[in-house]
Amino acid sequence: MNNRNIINSWNLYVITDEKLGVKRSHLDIAKAAIAGGAEVIQLRDKEASSQKLFQTAVILRKLTQQNKVSLIINDRLDIALAVSAEGVHVGQTDLPAQVTRKLIGPNMILGVSAGSVNEALEAERQGADYLGVGPIFEARGTKTDAGAPLGLSLLNQLREKCKIPLVAIGGINQDNVKGVIRAGATAVAIISAIVSSKDILSTTRYIKEIIKIAKGEVD
Repeated sequence: MNNRNIINSWNLYVITDEKLGVKRSHLDIAKAAIAGGAEVIQLRDKEASSQKLFQTAVILRKLTQQNKVSLIINDRLDIALAVSAEGVHVGQTDLPAQVTRKLIGPNMILGVSAGSVNEALEAERQGADYLGVGPIFEARGTKTDAGAPLGLSLLNQLREKCKIPLVAIGGINQDNVKGVIRAGATAVAIISAIVSSKDILSTTRYIKEIIKIAKGEVD
């Protein structure tokens, strides 16, 4: 299965965050999210040392391989390569997508954040496999580096202009996820609505079901 087919099979992309995880570790979060049906886990930790992040990534890699789930590493190309993750996700202030693609080769998945049509088209041109589009809704309360919400209109525009899959992010929860899918997202990336919930497994399962209904995959 090539990268595009893998990404097109995604519905729910869960980003781990220990600060929002109510004293749960990256591993605890990932285990529960996978049990609830997440097809992708992104390891995101801006504060961990390289050694700690690598050790965590090794553990998550074993877990995701056992469960046939994709592991994406946020920002840290070196960690992604070191643990042979499925992919790496970079933002607009990280290494350029074109440089990242050269370093990881053609087979690793490359995700790039995009907050405008121009950023999206440039990321696609430079070799991105999918776009992390957002923030769709208000997310600055839990993600300090998030910008102002962009709304669903950007998804509509990008669905018409871009050929690669769109992963929507930013303030997405069980109440608004259906509209996000209908606006053109291939999948949704969620942090706080899942990671901070009392029951990660049940919340993940419920949101996954809403996504599948919105896609017309279940009655």
